[in-house]
Amino acid sequence: MPDRELDIVLYGATGFVGALTAAHLARNAGPDVRIALAGRSRPKLEALRVELGAEASSWELVAVDATDAPGLRALAARTRVLVTTVGPYATHGKEVARACAESGTHYADLTGEVLFVRWSLDELDARARETGAAIVHACGFDSIPSDLGVLTTAERAAADGEGTLAETTLLVRSLKGGFSGGTVDSARQQAITARSDAGARRALGDPYGLSPRRAEEPSSGRRPATGVLDRLRRMVPVERDPRTGRWTGPFVMASFNTRIVRLSNTLTDWSYGRDLRYREATDFGSRPMSPVMAGGMAVGLGGVVAGMAFRPTRAVIDRFLPKPGEGPSPETQAAGRFRLDIRSTTTTGARYRTRVGADYDPGYGGTAVMLGQTALSLALDEGVPRRAGVCTPATALGDVLVERLRAQGFVFDVERDDQRDDQRGD
Repeated sequence: MPDRELDIVLYGATGFVGALTAAHLARNAGPDVRIALAGRSRPKLEALRVELGAEASSWELVAVDATDAPGLRALAARTRVLVTTVGPYATHGKEVARACAESGTHYADLTGEVLFVRWSLDELDARARETGAAIVHACGFDSIPSDLGVLTTAERAAADGEGTLAETTLLVRSLKGGFSGGTVDSARQQAITARSDAGARRALGDPYGLSPRRAEEPSSGRRPATGVLDRLRRMVPVERDPRTGRWTGPFVMASFNTRIVRLSNTLTDWSYGRDLRYREATDFGSRPMSPVMAGGMAVGLGGVVAGMAFRPTRAVIDRFLPKPGEGPSPETQAAGRFRLDIRSTTTTGARYRTRVGADYDPGYGGTAVMLGQTALSLALDEGVPRRAGVCTPATALGDVLVERLRAQGFVFDVERDDQRDDQRGD
């Protein structure tokens, strides 16, 4: 990349997560990193810069709208990296991403929208590879813990000579904190689109719907239902692990995260393994009420997803969900945390457990750290990004980002189970 006037532009800086990301950059970037804050309102940008203090006093401010294609193109051409918090991305993100792909500028976002990533792969990937731009999606809680957690598991198995990953499950052990209003709005808009667009429904229903090499992927991510009980489990995905006695239910972000992990596998020529079968779930424990809680989560989540597609029910649901730009108090954020376990069996029968977690609110403070460190890595780290075109965090930054997040208090710990499946007889 030729020298640019700026190292990082943070677009959407005055939004709730945008301001948290700006604060993280002010604390961690250092005085030599050239940063600009961008958004629609210059007065709001000026107020934010004052609030950030001396570290940000020299940062440039740029007022530009998400629909201003020439303005976005001019802004992208001035910087090495542009990161954006402005969603829903299918509505407000296309011109931003296109400007980066055309300008050879590295890009990162917080999208959790399957349809936006699919559009990006179809419309921007070839051009980004020509210009050398890395278009890195899903750089927050959607989907860095999942994506980098599976990466570190696969690398450890390969280093041990234990083949590639097969059955792999991410379990949410503890999650304290909220989902941002922007995340909720993205889900809302995607549900509205899917209701009227058969192609969108097919893309959302395909577990390998993000693969750029779809013909080489399995025909289905799930085995056919074999009876009434199996079909019921598909509708209400509640299961009991016969070995541990623990109950699992659905995880609200699984439908997006699993597709990002599968995309990472494909983009690296299936380095995690052709036998990878990946899913995500929430662990409800082994108490008497655990199956009831898991079932309640399944029914409630299904109701919200279905209700968002229809205007009358959407109006009711919206009363209870955070609005775009809203977020919790600093005290609530400070109490946030997340703990995830990734359990994997390899093709040789070896078992691994990977712990992923941090003492941050996942949807706000934690996401700001993940996006901020992504921006710094793209701008400063040697050997990053590892590829051009549309990427995932694992394929663009990989271990470099893992180490950056560890330095911020994140945990990515892989341990091996000494016993194999064939030794246990299960």
